[in-house]
Amino acid sequence: MPDYTYEKEAINNGFKLVCGVDEAGRGPLAGPVCAAAVILKPDTVIEGLNDSKKLTEKKREQLFDVIKERAVAYSIAFGSVEEIEEYNILNATYIAMNRAINSLQVPCDFAIIDGNRIPTDISVDAMYLVKGDMKSMSVAAASVLAKVTRDRLMLEYDAKYPEYLFKQHKGYGTKAHYEAIAKNGICEIHRKSFLKGVI
Repeated sequence: MPDYTYEKEAINNGFKLVCGVDEAGRGPLAGPVCAAAVILKPDTVIEGLNDSKKLTEKKREQLFDVIKERAVAYSIAFGSVEEIEEYNILNATYIAMNRAINSLQVPCDFAIIDGNRIPTDISVDAMYLVKGDMKSMSVAAASVLAKVTRDRLMLEYDAKYPEYLFKQHKGYGTKAHYEAIAKNGICEIHRKSFLKGVI
């Protein structure tokens, strides 16, 4: 279960406001990538918070509002399909992460980034943390905000493009999604670079 070990370590090293950063949607065939940054006080209790992938959709939805209420600050940002196509998914993820960090209502001075790299052009001191959403409370909080926000956006796209069943798979490469592409072609939110050899 995540805790505040890494946040406290950064504060002990002289930093004041530590944010956790995570993304959702690097793997899908459609839609943007979403990143969130969250600053939590290291004594903040959020019952049931864990890596978003380990939570049910219902639990993530419940935690979404709790996190926003209890956070010192939070921000959610996207890397667009156009940016994914132009810069590749890794760099579009970095763009989204940097946007989230730089848009915090209360600026942070240190970031804990989920993954094995620190985004290029980051504006604050930072560390990366592999499986950070399972180890750090602020990263776990960011994972929930990013996942819920992206899933809600994909539901909006489902209403616009019902033939692709985005409500069902959120843009991931399921059998049903590939069958829908084979039948209908692609729409404006598909990542063409992810579909080479398919279209």
